[in-house]
Amino acid sequence: MPRLTKYERILLLLFVVTLPLVNPWVRGDGVGYYAFARALLIEHRLNFEKDWLAANTSFRMGRTDADGHILPDLYTSTGHLDNHFSIGPAILWSPFLVAAHLGVLGYNAVGGSVAADGYSRPYILAMALGTAVYGFLGLWISFHLARKYLPERWAFLATVGIWFASSLPVYMYFNPSWSHAHSAFAVALFVWYWDRTRGARSWKQWIILGGSAGLMINVYYPNAIVLLFPLLESLAAFAKLWRTGGIAPFILILKNLLFAIVTCLACLPTLITKKIIYGSYLHMGYYEHWFWSSPALLKVCFSSNHGLFSWTPILLLAVGGLFLLWKADRPLGFYSILVFAAYLYAIGCYENWQGLSSFGNRFFISVTSLFILGLAAFFAWLARIWEENRAYALAWGGTGLLIAWNLGLIFQWGTHLIPVRGPISWREAAYNQFAVVPVQAGQSLKAYLTRRGQLMGHIEEEDVKQLKSQPKEGTE
Repeated sequence: MPRLTKYERILLLLFVVTLPLVNPWVRGDGVGYYAFARALLIEHRLNFEKDWLAANTSFRMGRTDADGHILPDLYTSTGHLDNHFSIGPAILWSPFLVAAHLGVLGYNAVGGSVAADGYSRPYILAMALGTAVYGFLGLWISFHLARKYLPERWAFLATVGIWFASSLPVYMYFNPSWSHAHSAFAVALFVWYWDRTRGARSWKQWIILGGSAGLMINVYYPNAIVLLFPLLESLAAFAKLWRTGGIAPFILILKNLLFAIVTCLACLPTLITKKIIYGSYLHMGYYEHWFWSSPALLKVCFSSNHGLFSWTPILLLAVGGLFLLWKADRPLGFYSILVFAAYLYAIGCYENWQGLSSFGNRFFISVTSLFILGLAAFFAWLARIWEENRAYALAWGGTGLLIAWNLGLIFQWGTHLIPVRGPISWREAAYNQFAVVPVQAGQSLKAYLTRRGQLMGHIEEEDVKQLKSQPKEGTE
């Protein structure tokens, strides 16, 4: 086994020292994701009633009546609760939750007394740690992919920059029951394996790639857009093989057909659960509108209402870097640009493109691997056009400032100094960054580490107040 490089050791150290930030709670959309794991593990059926009734107050609002009973119209035609969230995170959590469940049962067998119900602390802590692990694995895989094409120092800095200056830390640590850190991992795994095998992919490798694709889609449905990578690769290869003649083009078609079949088979967990809940394999449970002819592209990118680049400006450098990636690998750069553009278009067409209660535009956490590739390419380009030491200082200094800004904004968002829903005032946010955050952050961090339950309760109260003051909204 090869020894870890200096940068790999630092990444591992960063992960270890940030583990105390993991926040073991199930909240908001995370109730729906976690319900799949708990219901199947504890009740061995898709009964989510206990999860809905045990959920945080802001989730129960609009789902229960004054007496605390679940509203009748939330049940589907099959008698199940309308749970449109994906099962993929539950699949990924399963090793952690099964281990926690066995530990609880074993502890109780020797005289302990811990509720083996999926809600007690061992389960929630296992879930949260699992999310952090998958988030880190997504970063680790992305770092190795970037290092393949670009200098390791820039791949490392890009990984650290995206890790702490994007929306990822909110959903890797603070809201671990949501699906986004899992999505970053699943997409990174798929893109890494696609890149590792492109050009000479065997039948077995096509099968593995299809299994990875299915996992990626099970976790988060819009991840299907990332299938453009093998599609574009195959189209280019087919055009080249067609000119040479022979049976090679038809073999490629068969391999793609095998890939599609395996991908569909790997999506069976989603299809089967949708059949059980909604009575149809293809009923995803979403009722929001899509505006395919008028995508809100500029709003998605620059709106004060969770705009991608306005909230997390480091991603503007990362996307710009995708165009510079052509120098390192032209097909990879071209495909990455097209995948990001398609993802941007799809989110822009979505009725709730802003993600409602979201830090930044959380939907794009899925393509974290592309952002790391692009940012590493940007740093490498900077080193080529400037004197290297100056470029190194600028890259590190600029990344440090963007990380500091992002962490301050996360603090504001988490403590409701700025609204968690809807547009924010950038003047107010900038004032808070310099006048409020430095004063309050230390005390709040101490409370987060030592009196977390009390702090989370206060945050929930503030969220309920804001929800009551706004018109009723949908969900993710």
